[in-house]
Amino acid sequence: MSTLYIILSVVLALACLCMITAILLQKKRQAGFSGNVGGMSGDKTYFDKNKARTAEGRLERWTKLLGAFFMILSLVIGFIA
Repeated sequence: MSTLYIILSVVLALACLCMITAILLQKKRQAGFSGNVGGMSGDKTYFDKNKARTAEGRLERWTKLLGAFFMILSLVIGFIA
């Protein structure tokens, strides 16, 4: 195995662990039909508009970035192998 492949595999494993941690730290959302019964299916509140400034918003953004990094790194490793 090449050195680059080993280094990228270790980085991929670390990205995976970080992404798992970020996902587990997020709040659970009500999904499906039971989430719509409460009447808050599409209503925007003041807190929804300023969500990006909260810790939850930052965590959601980091999860998206880590997911994109994970996919790109997986593709790079696939092309190297």
